[in-house]
Amino acid sequence: MRYRDNLKQAMNKMALAGALAMMLSGAALATPQDDLRAAVEYNRPVLVQKYVAQGVDPNLNTRDGAPLLVDALKDKNIEVAQALIRAKNIDFERTNAAGENALMMAAYQGLLPMVKLMVETYDVEVNKTGWTALHYAATNGHDDIVKYLLDHAAYIDAESPNATTPLMMAAMNGHITTVKLLLDEGADMNLRNQQKMDVIDFAKRYHQDEIAAGLESRRRKLAEQGAKPAPVQTPAAPPATAAAAQASKPAVPEAPTPMPAAKPAATAPSSQDTTGTPTNMLFDSNR
Repeated sequence: MRYRDNLKQAMNKMALAGALAMMLSGAALATPQDDLRAAVEYNRPVLVQKYVAQGVDPNLNTRDGAPLLVDALKDKNIEVAQALIRAKNIDFERTNAAGENALMMAAYQGLLPMVKLMVETYDVEVNKTGWTALHYAATNGHDDIVKYLLDHAAYIDAESPNATTPLMMAAMNGHITTVKLLLDEGADMNLRNQQKMDVIDFAKRYHQDEIAAGLESRRRKLAEQGAKPAPVQTPAAPPATAAAAQASKPAVPEAPTPMPAAKPAATAPSSQDTTGTPTNMLFDSNR
């Protein structure tokens, strides 16, 4: 019995020693690349700066296969993202498995300072084939980023792989101010995707009833404006002869044409009208 106990203890010690040796071996085999991945994963910006300064490639992927920068932006780890953005040789166009690059992820998460840093300092392209940063900003209703991208030459009617536009994404997700902004900036509400759906169809399918009603009213108003006949031009009077013109001159010196009387101030709208409904907002546009 004692022999069996001693043998069992010896085997346990051997197993423990083996496990410890494997752990030590794994620690010894850790690479600088592993260290950088861990620093990004655990949001350690100082370590990220250190490893990047030592020459570790900032374009590594996480263990899940996403670019480190895209992953940091997804998690809103701003300081880590800044360290990677400022790294030499960073590739802003690398994408994760879903085709999302760094600018798209920053737009989706509403990180306007990161969007500005990439566009203004590093000349990151705002347009791309398929899904774009503008689609992603519109999807989450980040109006400040939508406006910024449009001001920096983003294509307003960019088409996803199935021809879905940013306007459709904004309507689908119920972002009425984003819909209004895109319409005011010139988005085409008559486009259809490969499923033959336009923006009103998107709003209806996803139960955004107020947006759907506003868009339908807007479409009717635009159609009515297009159907109005052009105003009739009154023919000009024939020019007077020189003698007649001379005779028609007044005897007194001409005076400057007086300014028209000021119109009375419009009555201020009631508080209820001032607020306006979402449906009315879709029409408050010069387009």
